[in-house]
Amino acid sequence: MQHFFVTPSQVKEEGIYIEGSDVNHMKNVLRMRCGEELVVSDGNNRRYRCAVDGYEEDKVFLRILEEKTVDTELSSRIYLFQGLPKQDKMELIVQKAVELGAYQIIPVSTRRSVVKLDEKKAQKKAERWQQIAVSAAKQAGRGYIPEVAPVVSYRQAVERAKELDVILIPYELERGMRATKEIIEAVRPGQSVAVFIGPEGGFEKDEVELAVSCGAKAVSLGRRILRTETAGLAALAVLMFHLEE
Repeated sequence: MQHFFVTPSQVKEEGIYIEGSDVNHMKNVLRMRCGEELVVSDGNNRRYRCAVDGYEEDKVFLRILEEKTVDTELSSRIYLFQGLPKQDKMELIVQKAVELGAYQIIPVSTRRSVVKLDEKKAQKKAERWQQIAVSAAKQAGRGYIPEVAPVVSYRQAVERAKELDVILIPYELERGMRATKEIIEAVRPGQSVAVFIGPEGGFEKDEVELAVSCGAKAVSLGRRILRTETAGLAALAVLMFHLEE
């Protein structure tokens, strides 16, 4: 069954309306007919089984058949600060991070980032990454579409992370899984968590030191060195396992 997202304001007593690019997708791509059923999430843990009720030029009207609360979100908001990787690795990272429960993905330009995006390219990439986030949220049954934020500098990323409750920075030179386990287990439901992941080549030492000076905790992901597209997903999986308990 097709899955769409709306805002709570699009849910009315008489039904739900869909607007924007989804109208063309439903009408001309999926060719959904009146009476055909679909699932709608409002981003606020409410999910609706609906039937297409009618079309207008810029809107689709849906009849609500069933309404229920579905909580598929983690108890903490996890922000993935991902160092810009080469090629199309960011697409995989966004897709899997959304599946694992990330609340927001923030691409970060670090000193060792090979990819350098001008404003025009960055905007185009961000639009593509957001489309992937939408598709992944639908596939994973998320009740919320995570945002892929605009690309920021490393210093901007650290300043933003200072507003969050917990900052984690996996670092290949950090050793000691016992300390890492204690740090992860100390994360409480409801806390906001930042996870910093370096690009190919990792972080410069002074980048790690800057994050630590701002309250970050350096952690280990084991004795093996993980690729940038693996490290963030490993960290998210560990946090997901801890927070789902």
